[in-house]
Amino acid sequence: MAGAYEPYRPARRPGGKPAVKPRYRVLVHRKLLDRWGQLSARVGLGSAQQFYDHVSAHPGQPSPVNRTMVLKGSAGKPKQRGFSRTVHYEISGAGRIDFQYADNYRGRRGDPHGVVFILAIDLSSH
Repeated sequence: MAGAYEPYRPARRPGGKPAVKPRYRVLVHRKLLDRWGQLSARVGLGSAQQFYDHVSAHPGQPSPVNRTMVLKGSAGKPKQRGFSRTVHYEISGAGRIDFQYADNYRGRRGDPHGVVFILAIDLSSH
């Protein structure tokens, strides 16, 4: 699968590298890269880092700071076998991020690793 289309790109941690190596690779769809880059400016560096640190370490647990919920119905349906249902994370009053995670994702290279796919970023207020 050397020429396989891969729309997800590594999402850099806002503000620089984390102190501890992440357990999960955080990937964002290429169409959302601009919004990912605006995240710190829109919600604050601290909130953006809290989100990244949470999903890169414990995406399956509720956030200790912000509200998270698992989407029901077809909106929450896993992308692929082995993925979680969609988790809706309220990063601030002005932002929501939807993601799914897998504990043993095998990418193109075939090495099993934890991964978080950022599916949607909404930085507008309701």
